[in-house]
Amino acid sequence: MSLEQRLTRVPRPFQPDRGDDALAQAPWARGGLRDLLHGTAGCSPYLSGLVRAEADWLEHACETPEDALAAERAVLFDTPLPDLPDRLRQAKRRTALMTALADLGGVWPLEVVTAALTDLAGDAVDASLRALTAVQIGRGRLPGLAPEDARTAGGMVALAMGKMGAGELNYSSDIDLICLFDDDRFAPDEVAEVRSVFVRITRAMCAMLSDVTAGGYVFRTDLRLRPDASVTPVCLSMTAAERYYESVGRTWERAAYIKAAPCAGDRAAGRRFLDTLRPFVWRKHLDFAAIQDAHDMRLRIRDHKGLHGPLKLAGHNMKLGRGGIREIEFFTQTRQLIAGGRDPALRVRGTKEGLAALATAGWIPDAARDTLSDHYTFHRTVEHRLQMINDAQTHALPGDAEGFARLAAFMDRDEAELRRDLTDRLEEVHALTEDFFAPDAPDPAPPQEWGAETTARWLDYPALRSTRATEIFRRVRPVILTHLSDAARPEEALAQFDRFLAGLPAGVQLFSLFEANPQLTRLIVDICATAPALAQYLSRNAGVLDAVIGGDFFAPWPGVEALTEQLAQELARAPDYEAALSLARVWMKERHFRIGVHHLRGLADATTSGTHYADLAQAVVAALWPVVLEEFRAKHGDIPGRGAAVVGMGSLGAGRLNALSDLDLIVIYDADTEASSDGRRSLGARPYFARLTQALVTALSAPTAEGRLYEVDMRLRPSGRQGPVATSWDAFRGYQREEAWTWEHLALTRARGIAGPPDLLADFEAFRADLIADKGQGAGVLEDVAQMRRRLAEAKPGGGWDAKDGPGRLMDSDLAIQTLALRAGCTATDGGGQIAAARAAGVVTPAQSEALLSAQDLFWSLQAAARLLTGAKLDPDALGEGGRRFVLREVGCDSLDALAQRIEEVSTATDRVVSAVLEETA
Repeated sequence: MSLEQRLTRVPRPFQPDRGDDALAQAPWARGGLRDLLHGTAGCSPYLSGLVRAEADWLEHACETPEDALAAERAVLFDTPLPDLPDRLRQAKRRTALMTALADLGGVWPLEVVTAALTDLAGDAVDASLRALTAVQIGRGRLPGLAPEDARTAGGMVALAMGKMGAGELNYSSDIDLICLFDDDRFAPDEVAEVRSVFVRITRAMCAMLSDVTAGGYVFRTDLRLRPDASVTPVCLSMTAAERYYESVGRTWERAAYIKAAPCAGDRAAGRRFLDTLRPFVWRKHLDFAAIQDAHDMRLRIRDHKGLHGPLKLAGHNMKLGRGGIREIEFFTQTRQLIAGGRDPALRVRGTKEGLAALATAGWIPDAARDTLSDHYTFHRTVEHRLQMINDAQTHALPGDAEGFARLAAFMDRDEAELRRDLTDRLEEVHALTEDFFAPDAPDPAPPQEWGAETTARWLDYPALRSTRATEIFRRVRPVILTHLSDAARPEEALAQFDRFLAGLPAGVQLFSLFEANPQLTRLIVDICATAPALAQYLSRNAGVLDAVIGGDFFAPWPGVEALTEQLAQELARAPDYEAALSLARVWMKERHFRIGVHHLRGLADATTSGTHYADLAQAVVAALWPVVLEEFRAKHGDIPGRGAAVVGMGSLGAGRLNALSDLDLIVIYDADTEASSDGRRSLGARPYFARLTQALVTALSAPTAEGRLYEVDMRLRPSGRQGPVATSWDAFRGYQREEAWTWEHLALTRARGIAGPPDLLADFEAFRADLIADKGQGAGVLEDVAQMRRRLAEAKPGGGWDAKDGPGRLMDSDLAIQTLALRAGCTATDGGGQIAAARAAGVVTPAQSEALLSAQDLFWSLQAAARLLTGAKLDPDALGEGGRRFVLREVGCDSLDALAQRIEEVSTATDRVVSAVLEETA
């Protein structure tokens, strides 16, 4: 059936008149729009009346709908207060008419339609507030304000919430506002009086917009989204609102502020207020607890509206009912709340915009984005047609056949086809969103013939003291116990999980994370069953689990340069120095945990994880150093010279750390030693750089609410503990040439510049290369190292399962390799590169080099595994079955006996090689 045929079936209460002719002649009108209006006359008495009332305006309207409506809004701000109510209603009629015609005629898509309605609402509120505030300023009721302050409503702001904030108003929407005033603009003793004035302004504004007169109404205005609306005034101070949200703000209020936007009055103050609420709305960790809150809210709405049960089209609520608009909005907003604290790109107001951002970030599939966006557009279009009929604030589909026929004709659809389409779309939305909010329940818990004594005490742990935490844990407990029962040694796994659970300070967020991501429980069980030290780390830093589902946890390792850039960008967004330090800790711990998990899962071996730990540490120091320097300069200013460079020593310089490594650092500065800094707290060069170094150490090692980054060891600086913490460039070179011991030259074979002025770092590297080439030829080098080796053997005899200390073990082979690097004049800082250079220089035989590499591989693998699993020396008896399996996998042995034999063979062979390299006698 054609459109014309369908439309002719609808009764027509009036014949075409001059309003229709004016419309048909409009330059922007598409062909057939006049016929469309004739047909819709029977569908929408409301539009018919508007056409009659505004026929003259239509005939003389601007060439485009956009220009016509912009002109209507502009006039509002020049209208005197006595005339403003009528002028607002006229603007509303004309906007509704022009928007409806552009919508029905296919001139505007949905987004432009809703934006036009929202623009009018914003300007109507703004014009009202300006005019009303001007009166109060003229009467002297707002102290200290001049007439021009009326343009910003004297510091009052209206925050548009809900659909208005998102630019998505319907034809018959209420407008949800929160009205606040900036109390910082007034003296403390004036705030109470000023508040009463702004309350009167707010009430007058609502009446001006909402009261029904002969000209109709403008917008029904709802102020109930303000803090504690049942007991608070209709306009609050921003300070009072901030305190409310900081203390008792709820999840639904967080969701409401996703769409909040200043729409009238002092918009700049409104933006500042929203900035202060950012930590309330956007939590720093993934917030899966919001899912349950949103689901509970959905159920309460359904209970209140009586919307439970199967889908029935007659009278179905397109907004709140099954598969309706609110389902899509809740789905989008809840996911934004979950991840928006970590990803600012998700902090968008529009529903379709939010779906697009979630898909881009990988939180929903592209197919879900496309499907829900299409359904949202369709649902909103149906909603608009329903409201166009009689300017009614309705979301309900017609309850009878005649009403459905009218709606189908209004939408240019066959009635039966429309019914099928509505049913399919509503059911698909329900299926997509219901699975997110209420996924299938987990399988029942396995029979608990084991562990009853352990699990009985769980309810006494800190993480389970709140009723909400207990309820969520009750739902995830079956999955956890199932995975624990599947471990190689269930009792061991349960005992380690018990320690993990006991160490958690709180549980709601983490248990919600488990509930929304069941795969995480398997990871937790694997960690508890294998690596107690990693499990303990996790209980203290449960927020790192955010990274597991954050999108790139299992992506390729980005490398040190990309890591440094990532962290630098994050730190640049920190509002202050303390926030930057906390942010750096969160960022580092997430990646530190990633390295450990990859190692544990076999995605990286000990060598690779060692490189990744070193990359991470270097990136942290390199990105944090400029932040420390900027904070320090703010107090003490600059000092003439090139500044200071940070040099990594030991394992950091060698590019190989384990899970518990500290950082060996030295700081070298090049400055005018006679000069002083130019800041408000001036310092001489030596104390300036000493304090700067201490500031760096504090930034890295001081505990904050997020813990610490690294322990720092600076004993490798010239003269060790007796020397200054920062060394001048001239003093460093003089010391190394004239006073340094052989062990200090060995340390320089592992020195690597990691932060500071590029030219100073380049000079340091050139000096290091020259020094190594010179000092490695000294006659006493081998004897000095041999004596050092004997002292180490006496102090730390090692042996057994000890991977680090003892003849032929890690420290012993490292000593030989550094000696070879010194003798070969090698500038490489990693062990493999140094062995290769020594072999090329002829100072070690191929067989000896292979023995050293074998020892490094075996004992580093054992050392890295021990630090990851238990945080202590390797002790197979203290490892669970999972830990023992991990160690054997790492070294390629079938049993502990085979491993013990290999340790003995490799250490014995390496002991002989080290003795030969140092030319010791047997």
